[in-house]
Amino acid sequence: MINKSYKFIVGILTLALFSITMTVSASAETIKLRIGSGHPPGVVYAGLMKNYFQPEVVRRVSEETDHELQWVEGYSGSIVKVNEVLEGVQNGILDIGGYCFCFEPSNLPLHAFQVMLPFGTMSPIKSLRIAQSVYSQEPYLTDVFEDKFNQKLLARITDQGYNLGTTFDWNDLSELENEKIAGAGLNLNWLKYAGVTPVQGSLATAYTGLTTNLYEGWIMFPSAWVNLKLYEPGDYYTEIGFGSMTWHGLTMNLDTMARLPNDVVAIIQEVAFEYEEKVGIDNRADYPKHIETLKSKITVKQLPESVRADWAESLADWPQEMAKELDAQGLPASRVLNLALDAAETQGYIWPVRYEVN
Repeated sequence: MINKSYKFIVGILTLALFSITMTVSASAETIKLRIGSGHPPGVVYAGLMKNYFQPEVVRRVSEETDHELQWVEGYSGSIVKVNEVLEGVQNGILDIGGYCFCFEPSNLPLHAFQVMLPFGTMSPIKSLRIAQSVYSQEPYLTDVFEDKFNQKLLARITDQGYNLGTTFDWNDLSELENEKIAGAGLNLNWLKYAGVTPVQGSLATAYTGLTTNLYEGWIMFPSAWVNLKLYEPGDYYTEIGFGSMTWHGLTMNLDTMARLPNDVVAIIQEVAFEYEEKVGIDNRADYPKHIETLKSKITVKQLPESVRADWAESLADWPQEMAKELDAQGLPASRVLNLALDAAETQGYIWPVRYEVN
């Protein structure tokens, strides 16, 4: 059971309100399921949940089975917040949820393994292939959702490559010292170890945080800088190339899955696999478009590779520290990090600093 500091009172009330819509017996003609995320549809993976995954499941269920499927949506935190989705799916407040593992550092610490290896590939497709390879070789990464959290991992979700958007110009790592920069979860260590002041943030409040100087920048991919209009308060975007991370997931409550007709479950899983691929494909295709959009509005630049290498060097000991910490908790961290390092090189990636994990 997840140890949270408060219960989902609003979510439980929402569950009670919608529970009458759950018609999932084998003889059902209409099935209604709750789906959502703490993130808004302006975030690519959430938008594709709403605009690709949902309608595609509805279409195939209608065409290929004797059932109809309808969705009850809960995006932008309207049912559960960004750090509540795992528990929301576990308890059945959501039947299907999409979320970043970054908001579950206690429950899913190892699922941010690519974040522990910063300055990796900027290709969402290669990032996804790395994750798929590691997951296929380490069953814990998939099994833990069912063993501990009453849900099935339907899809791994990758993102565009992370860069740094700021309210000020900078050209060298030393210029970021003591500046307040926002991140989410484990990637705050990219800042901390480099001498930058890290601030935990959420995309839901990113615009306000930048506007009110709660922080002066965000570790963020360009799609969010465009879609959430973060370019308005943050008029500098620097392609530093932290890497594309596959550290989101789409999961489904196991009790819901058990009550659904088998043919409907099969369709949901098939579409989820296609969704996993589509998020990577769309993020890769849209990256240059988003960069061009930003160039038409604000200052966008790339720094010399030496700046990226200097930053990576400042983090060189961190992967080993993380592996040691998580190994001590009984997690296969050293194995997973080495699998990820090897998988990246299989994809042809050359690290600016080749991390060593023993």
